Amino acid sequence: MSKPVVVSIPHRLGRAEATARIKNGLGHVRANYASLMNVQEETWSGDTVDFRLTALGQAASGRIDIHDAEVVVTVTLPWLLARVAEGAQKLIRREGMLMLEKK
Repeated sequence: MSKPVVVSIPHRLGRAEATARIKNGLGHVRANYASLMNVQEETWSGDTVDFRLTALGQAASGRIDIHDAEVVVTVTLPWLLARVAEGAQKLIRREGMLMLEKK
């Protein structure tokens, strides 16, 4: 296993609103990126979600921790996906910011 990829996304929504937007946004991510990845499991516990997914035939796991002023996404990638981790960080940050921006 490789080192986890950690992305911190600041917000000003408060924990409850950020959680609601992340829950809603994960459905959009599933639909928009279905050709690239498949979410195998999504388990919510309060303001934290643990997940497992497959991308490019590789399994990955992670956690999203929602705090009052930031969302922290931690994803542990297998070595093949870790080679494209920089692109993954940019994608995670972009999608997270889209979920949390003012509507």
